[in-house]
Amino acid sequence: MRFLPEDEQQRQLAVCFARSELTPEQLWMRYFALGGSQGLVELDAYLNGLTTLPRVDRDMMAHAVNERLDELAAPPRAPYSHSFRDGKPLHGPLKALVDLLEGAHRAPPERLPAVAAEAGRALDLRIGIYLADYDQRTLVPLRAEAAAEQDIETTVAGDVFRRAGTAVTRDGPDPTLWTVLLDGVERLGVLEIVPTDGADPDDPVLREQCRWLATLLGHLVTITTQYGDGLDVRRRRRHRGSPAELLWQSLPPLTGATESVVVGGSVQPAYDLCGVAFDYALSERRARLAMFDAGPRTGAASYAVVNALAAYRAARRDGASLGEQYTAVGRALAGSDAVVTGVVAELDLRTGALRWLDAGNPVPLVVRDGAALPDPRPAAARFAAGEGPPRANEVRLQPGDVLALYSRGLAETTGGDGTPFGRDRVAGYLADETLPPETARLLTRAVVAHAEGELEFDAGVLVASWAPR
Repeated sequence: MRFLPEDEQQRQLAVCFARSELTPEQLWMRYFALGGSQGLVELDAYLNGLTTLPRVDRDMMAHAVNERLDELAAPPRAPYSHSFRDGKPLHGPLKALVDLLEGAHRAPPERLPAVAAEAGRALDLRIGIYLADYDQRTLVPLRAEAAAEQDIETTVAGDVFRRAGTAVTRDGPDPTLWTVLLDGVERLGVLEIVPTDGADPDDPVLREQCRWLATLLGHLVTITTQYGDGLDVRRRRRHRGSPAELLWQSLPPLTGATESVVVGGSVQPAYDLCGVAFDYALSERRARLAMFDAGPRTGAASYAVVNALAAYRAARRDGASLGEQYTAVGRALAGSDAVVTGVVAELDLRTGALRWLDAGNPVPLVVRDGAALPDPRPAAARFAAGEGPPRANEVRLQPGDVLALYSRGLAETTGGDGTPFGRDRVAGYLADETLPPETARLLTRAVVAHAEGELEFDAGVLVASWAPR
């Protein structure tokens, strides 16, 4: 390996720095972000030829200047201290991943489809992104001019979303691979992938490469949504009121999982949510679960239920016991006009021991071998600030059991003939062997259909399946 003389590297670096239009302070910030340890004074002295720096610091400065020159599209670049082959791949899976990472750097959310398209070209693929709307009824293309919406219940793309799987269609001009778009385990939508080099979409190597691409792209969708509205706007099918906006911002991801447990949640009406929220926290040893319900859809309901959720999270994250979490919620709700009911629970992922405390909410429902376990003792009346928590209920789960925490509106919603949806019907949906997030989605959709679209109370459910290693 040949090394460039330090004085020559310093001279060329100073020239490129002047061309970069950076101030010394801006250069130092970029250098520091790369891991540099020298101060601003040392960098300025080096650029003026007054001191020397270790090779690693010189190369980090050169890299910081080159990043800026890349933004300006203004070669030549600042030299490094040694010569080496170009490390950036020219084609293939690694180039696709690098293109995604570099393209998404400082990119606004609405640029993500173009970034994905560029990454796809490295694999000779044409990529389209579809995201599920917040009602989880439709898959919406991020490029509206390029494709039609896909119904989740009736299309191949929708089937891929429901199963969190893949499928190949050959009824168009080119064979197409459809694959679920995940952030971790949360379903965000699907990818439409068309090989442009005649490759077979059933090729297992190609499918594995597409899985890598979909995994990273799913993370980027979630990250970019947090600092811009471009993707969020595409997922909305109609106006969302301020109570619903507040509650959606407070909810955790609709799906979470570890090696021992999978949880999935759903709430309705998605765009007019008013007073229901769920929460969970997963670790190696425990799954902590909660459901809060403020009852009738009033203006104060959303603030009360968010207050309960915040108090629960604060206590849980402080390491509070289940009883202390329950009491913390009661203290937070003291003086509130809205009556918030709920349940807080924890599942030991090693033994299957489920403990919970309830307050006016339907008790957790456990389905084993297709049938619901008998109801335990009645729930307590409500969260209370000045009283100690009630005695905790406990049941021992078996591998494969399905557990649900749900709001009153889920089972008590009545149809046109006055018949409530009912706990037995809830148990029937839990008995179907589907993924917890899909069970939750189907269950809340069924409640909306039962009410003929007119919900008097919000419907929320959190489904968990325990399968120890």
